[in-house]
This record gives sequence, C-alpha cells and structure tokens, in this order.
Amino acid sequence: MRKFAAITAIMMMTTAPVFAAEGGFNGPSATPAQTQTQQGGFVDNNANLTTAAKVKDQKDDSWVKLRGNITERLSDDRYLFRDTTGTVNVEIDHKRWNGQTITPQDQVEIQGKVDKEWNEFEIDVKQVIKLNK
Repeated sequence: MRKFAAITAIMMMTTAPVFAAEGGFNGPSATPAQTQTQQGGFVDNNANLTTAAKVKDQKDDSWVKLRGNITERLSDDRYLFRDTTGTVNVEIDHKRWNGQTITPQDQVEIQGKVDKEWNEFEIDVKQVIKLNK
C-alpha cells in the first residue's frame, strides 16, 4: 500500500507542471479563450504604441509607449522627443538611461506615464530602449 501511495505521489508531482503550462499566441486571430488564460508566449510589441500627436489626448497617469528620437536636452532631466507626428517633452531621470548613450540619430522606444498639469504635459519616462545599436 505504501508503494502505491509513493508511486501516486511521484506521478502527481511529475505531471502537474505539464497540466499547469499555459501560453501561446496572443494576436488578431487568437480565440477569446486563448487570450483570457494566457500566461506566456508571443506579445505584439506594437499593441500599445502611440504617437506624440496622440499622447496629448491621453488622460493623466496613462501608460504610453512611443518610438522616435530624443533630439534635444531642455534642462537637467527634460528632453524633447520627436516622432513622425510631432514632438513632446519627456522627463528622464538619470537612472532610466541604464548606462546607454543615446544620440539624436538613435531610434528609441520610451515607456512612461503621461503627466498633465494645467495646460502643460509631459511624459514621465520609466524605460528607455535603444532600438538600433
């Protein structure tokens, strides 16, 4: 009887990860069941991408992702970001550079939160990714 219990316990431990594994494709042709239970797999990096022109219409504290160039330093941690639709001011703390050197010719992806105050707004950048190396 103890052998049976031991074998059953071993089988349960070795097969549990197989049943728990979830993941797969999350995109235009995915079924609703796939997207609701997905815990890993492919994620479309352009899904949440926005533009400098559209970011003006976002609500305060909205998360945004933009691709373009940082063209100018305005002050200590404020910069001008430009994409094909226009420009937006961004605030990038020194720690967010992660040792990367970025020039105006480098295409970057920035992710952060919209920070609106009165008639002014900017992006409080949480991550800078250099796209061309």
